[in-house]
Amino acid sequence: MTPELGTARTTDLPQLVELLGILFTQETELNPDPQKQRRALEIILRDSSRARLYVARDGNTIVAMAALHFTTSTAEGGRVAWFEDCIVHPEHRRKGIGKALLEHVIAQARAESVLRVMLLTDGDNARAQALYRKMGFAPSSMLAMRLKL
Repeated sequence: MTPELGTARTTDLPQLVELLGILFTQETELNPDPQKQRRALEIILRDSSRARLYVARDGNTIVAMAALHFTTSTAEGGRVAWFEDCIVHPEHRRKGIGKALLEHVIAQARAESVLRVMLLTDGDNARAQALYRKMGFAPSSMLAMRLKL
């Protein structure tokens, strides 16, 4: 299968929520909550200046998704992005879809003059980390910390 890569549409919401449920079940620090995921996805889909949702489609089925969230970096002197919520449906893994989607997202970021793309990955997700390294991402000496409000 060669997936069609593109941006998500509002009609994709149920499938996107389902994919995030799979992702958040796998990640140790996150818990799925379909209402929260739907609310956030609706915000993103309403305002593409904040973030974009990219998908891989097999016909009408979303088989993978990823998000690119935009901000401004004083260190870089311009627009940067956070790469988040990258998930390939378990039935479609190990077919190159994640790599293809990541390449697409990076190309879109370059086309929009994004200066840096950052991401967080679970410390025990060696397969994802290997893909990110292969695509040019490098570990950072910065430590991720969080304050939940």
